[in-house]
Amino acid sequence: MGLWHVYYEDWQMECCGTPFSVGDEVSWPLLLLDSDTVLGGGWHDQLTKVAGPVEDVGGVRMVREETGLPVALGADPDAEEDRRPEPGERTRAVGLLSVERHGAEWPEAGGRVRAVQVLTQAWAETAPGSRSYEPVAGKRGLRAVERCPRWFTETEGERAADGRGRRSRESGVVVTLDVPGTDSRLSHAVREARGIPEQGAEPGAETRGIGAADLAALLETLSTATPPRRRARRRHAGA
Repeated sequence: MGLWHVYYEDWQMECCGTPFSVGDEVSWPLLLLDSDTVLGGGWHDQLTKVAGPVEDVGGVRMVREETGLPVALGADPDAEEDRRPEPGERTRAVGLLSVERHGAEWPEAGGRVRAVQVLTQAWAETAPGSRSYEPVAGKRGLRAVERCPRWFTETEGERAADGRGRRSRESGVVVTLDVPGTDSRLSHAVREARGIPEQGAEPGAETRGIGAADLAALLETLSTATPPRRRARRRHAGA
């Protein structure tokens, strides 16, 4: 088993998704996105690293991640040229895993939902009074829930000092998916947090002997909305 953070965007669920709960078995087509292009960037613990050979599957460029996870590579729609690696090449990429149910089809990743967190994003007007909103980079929070909602809410906020209107929107969920036959950096982090020696540990050892609620609580601590502030180093006399 390997643990992976997956972003399920609000409109993807509201359009044609099926709500799910912690403990459910699901199967989703996963797409690796450039995290800087998602909700203004500023992601932290939700990022995923994949490595492996690139394949062409029905016109979709995919990576069979070294530990078995099937992932499609997202293209930058604003780029003048496609900079994704060609089929037959190997790649190492870091991005945000997301559920993509529109357009082409490719092999899905199936597994068990171990945790669900509703992601609330801050949005601000592009200009005072424009009523056109854009995400505020890094201004987001996560709230643990037992079940993914079918519909997501939005609330108006106070105007910012520059006169721009603000609002808070539930912009999807961050799901921790446990995929058989894979391993991940998140799984390594869970093993470390549980005191499981890395040497000789089999993939899946991190979820054995721990209850669903305790595992979900641990995963919450390993999925934060923003990076922790670095503590300033104190200089000592004579240093």
